[in-house]
Amino acid sequence: MQPTTIDLIEYETASFERDALSDELAQLIFAEHGKRISVEPPSFRNDHKWQMTSLGWVGFIPLTTELLINLRPKVALRNLFGMLEYAYTLDFTILPGLVECATLEEFYDRLAHLLAQRVLARERQGLYRAYVPRSDSLAYVRGSIDVRRAVSRPWDVQLDCRFEEHTADVEENQILAWTLHRIGRSGLCSERSLPSIRKAWRGMTGAVSLTPVSAAGCTNRTYTRLNYDYKTSHGLCRFFLENSGPTYVSGEHTMFPFLIDMARLYEKFVAAWLEQNLPAHLTLQAQERVHYGHDASAHFRIDLIVADAATGAPLYVLDTKYKAPSTPATDDVAQVRNYAHTIGCPEAILIYPRPLVEPLDWSRRGIRVRSIAFSLDGNLDQAGQSFLQAMLRA
Repeated sequence: MQPTTIDLIEYETASFERDALSDELAQLIFAEHGKRISVEPPSFRNDHKWQMTSLGWVGFIPLTTELLINLRPKVALRNLFGMLEYAYTLDFTILPGLVECATLEEFYDRLAHLLAQRVLARERQGLYRAYVPRSDSLAYVRGSIDVRRAVSRPWDVQLDCRFEEHTADVEENQILAWTLHRIGRSGLCSERSLPSIRKAWRGMTGAVSLTPVSAAGCTNRTYTRLNYDYKTSHGLCRFFLENSGPTYVSGEHTMFPFLIDMARLYEKFVAAWLEQNLPAHLTLQAQERVHYGHDASAHFRIDLIVADAATGAPLYVLDTKYKAPSTPATDDVAQVRNYAHTIGCPEAILIYPRPLVEPLDWSRRGIRVRSIAFSLDGNLDQAGQSFLQAMLRA
């Protein structure tokens, strides 16, 4: 039986009849996803209907085996995929069929299928192996022995040996195995992709241990000619692991929500686009930690700093805001101006996904504060060039 689906669009409040949701399910949504979904119970204030609002998240939550919550984006799917392509350094042109997906569910399913196909191809070729240091107590000499312990325990016939083992149980493969395990048990894949995912997972069992891996483990890795094909696969793994919600259990079923924080994605997308498109005389620093005061733990993080490549001097402080007010909020203006003042930067820019009705361009005490749109409504590269020109304009 197909589960009941509740569809929510970013920041749009939807109403549902009183019998569409039980109190128990509403409490579960509040407990597990209260920061992602606002739930208001039926009352005289809302015509005795449930009121639910997606708070800037996109994805889907298999809340129980009977209820699926779809969190749909306001931005067009093609542009959502484009943001993901930049943010996760994935070349979707070599991953056919993804851009043509009509829904985010279909996109997730095809991406999972493509990851499984890449793993299966590597299994046919042979999993990447490396020499890993090991130590074990053996009845024979392998590698080098712990002489001091052997002398101190002459009655022990077992020898403590240190050696290197040529094995497939290395982090490169553990990342693949853990990701396949997660998406295979998510409850979000179709009957089309599940056979490939299960087959790829079975091909790794016995050779690779099931070791939990974080999304951070998929980044900043070194590749050689022997494992260069893992780079794209690890990029896919990072996408799945970074956007998998916390595990929870419904009856006998373990489920993993798939959730994209759109504010965080927008920040990562803008950073990735600028990194690829800034003029050569400028450099980009992302998530810069700045300390203040006498306490070493007192600090704040600046989204982005554009600096002079030759001198390192900061030229622009950038702060992304995934919202579209009519004019910048006072607190946002004060915050970004304070960032610029702290690091001695002459310009502070608030970046929005749509042009504001009342944009800001204000200077005070040598610091200029502006609002500029990096629009998500049309062609992303054209929007990026328009943003870049506006930023550099005196």
